[in-house]
Amino acid sequence: MIFFKKKQIALNNFFPNNFVDIHSHFLPGIDDGAKNLDNSIELISKMASYGIKNIITTPHVLGDVYQNSSETIKSKLEEVKAALKKRNITDVTIRAAAEYMMDEQFSELLEKNDILTLKDKYVLVEMSYFSAPINLYEILFEIQVKGYKPVLAHPERYNFLHTNIDNYYKLKKAGCLFQLNLLSLTEQYGKGVQKMSEKLLKENLYDFVGTDTHHKNHLELLKKIGTKKNLEKIKHLLENNNKFI
Repeated sequence: MIFFKKKQIALNNFFPNNFVDIHSHFLPGIDDGAKNLDNSIELISKMASYGIKNIITTPHVLGDVYQNSSETIKSKLEEVKAALKKRNITDVTIRAAAEYMMDEQFSELLEKNDILTLKDKYVLVEMSYFSAPINLYEILFEIQVKGYKPVLAHPERYNFLHTNIDNYYKLKKAGCLFQLNLLSLTEQYGKGVQKMSEKLLKENLYDFVGTDTHHKNHLELLKKIGTKKNLEKIKHLLENNNKFI
């Protein structure tokens, strides 16, 4: 019996020109992503080698765990930009937003309009992997009353939603846009998450994609997504990301 390996596509041919990654953790030392400035530059350089040269990095803003203010994030971004310039890395564009946990602190920031958006009014939000906030739909309503558009990070990773596809349709009806983690196309987060990502793709519920890169291992694993089959499934989403240019 002959087994055929999936034909891999080099990632610099997989991603379209001007592709914008809208989810990563590259600012040094402020969350569970890049540990220091050298690590930041290492990760960004690796991304660039994949043809991803437009980056919106999104550090966590999460209660008492990652108490990142807009000022902290902007300051760290300037450090990274200066380091890229010093190393003569001039073909990468990096901006910063945030990945906001939908909690009480986020509601307070929302009230003050102290929100770092991906672009225009798009704001990246997340939930606990164990359960949704009790007032989830109230928060989503508040986001939109303030004129923002909620982009829910990696909806396929919330296992408590897996019991019924209607949970996802309810979120979409409530105004949520969905961002697929590209590594969810692999078994990185478990077979259940991979299976749900496939289902959500078939239901055409995703709007955007993101790498959600935290460390070097994520970027090594990202090579696994480079197949013709995957490209056919998500090509329209890769193109959708270009609206963040």
